[in-house]
Amino acid sequence: MKPRLPIAHLPTPVEALPRLSALLNGPDLLTKRDDQTGLAFGGNKTRKLEYLMYAAQEAGADTLITAGAVQSNHCRQTAAAAARFGMACILVLFGDPPNPPDANHLLHHLLGAKVIFTDRSQVNQQLEEAVEQARSDGRQPYLIPYGGSNPIGAMGYVQAMLELAQQGMHPDWIVFPSSSGGTQAGMLVGAQMSGYQGQILGISVDEPADKLRESVADLATRTARSLGEGVTFSAQDVLVKDEYIGGGYAVMGSAEVEAIRLFAEYEALLVDPVYTGRAAAGLIDLIRQGFFKTGETVLFWHTGGTPALFAGKYQREILK
Repeated sequence: MKPRLPIAHLPTPVEALPRLSALLNGPDLLTKRDDQTGLAFGGNKTRKLEYLMYAAQEAGADTLITAGAVQSNHCRQTAAAAARFGMACILVLFGDPPNPPDANHLLHHLLGAKVIFTDRSQVNQQLEEAVEQARSDGRQPYLIPYGGSNPIGAMGYVQAMLELAQQGMHPDWIVFPSSSGGTQAGMLVGAQMSGYQGQILGISVDEPADKLRESVADLATRTARSLGEGVTFSAQDVLVKDEYIGGGYAVMGSAEVEAIRLFAEYEALLVDPVYTGRAAAGLIDLIRQGFFKTGETVLFWHTGGTPALFAGKYQREILK
């Protein structure tokens, strides 16, 4: 494994979900609590940032630059990592800025990040300009890709799969939200390295299945090769369900609202409106369809995102 900078509270626990399992009358449900990784409300990006922050320090960086939506969990955790280690942080955000700032966007400000708003189509250009401006200001910027999803960031979930094996957990299925692909790519490589024999199923949050399979396979292959593993992944190796995209990225519908309520009321487990709520909605629907076999164990990998519950636009939908 590559070197990392310890940030996360690891290992994260695995918990049974007996009341939800009984309610849905399907497989035995477990959850892996990566919402408890500890960095400014935690989440899956903290695992990635352990490796990305090490690389940034090795490069002599004093400024982190990344991009995401206005309620980005990735940006929140990147800003927190920067604050923890005394670095500046510049966030390029797309979407309508809430007034006043709330949820993740409030935390962006509390953590001291500089925020630049732009249209989604202009994100890459704004990132380039932010990097050049930082250099002109005499800083040493380190650009972290969207979602922390490159071979360095994906290493966080290679390590996470090794951690799961060390915990003695061998579920038949792992289900989780997939978007920028780094979490799923790391899991695929980690499965190879740990000998995991189950199925890894990503519930797409925003991308069509074909596109997501290709990007995850490519990233998994590059991640494996960075570790000296000679395995090549193809799109056929990547399991994705894209039937739950609904109204699109960050648009919460009735399925997400039901999932948020059921997970909270039956297990006191808080899932968010964008990522884990959508994946939870997909999991619930697949159970109701009989997709999983009786007697199987399904692990819902909770990737965090809890602060988004407190965004005003989502609160109004949840409380209808």
